[in-house]
Amino acid sequence: MHIALLSRNRNLYSTRRLIEAAEQRGHTARVVDTLRCYMSITSHHPSIHYKGEEIEPFDAVIPRIGASVTFTAARCCASLK
Repeated sequence: MHIALLSRNRNLYSTRRLIEAAEQRGHTARVVDTLRCYMSITSHHPSIHYKGEEIEPFDAVIPRIGASVTFTAARCCASLK
């Protein structure tokens, strides 16, 4: 399973533990900083980009977002589903 962790900081204890738990179970986990994402909304190919590259589809998304970026992260999370 390919998992996206929406988090501002991959070094936070909870984020690190989620990555470790996913990898122990044979999954891959990628930390995605929602403030570094942008959405390209077109009629024929809507997409989300992270650090300039289109994000590949994920099997699951785990939001780990704080109050300061709730709206941005919620939009990103909704677009990834």
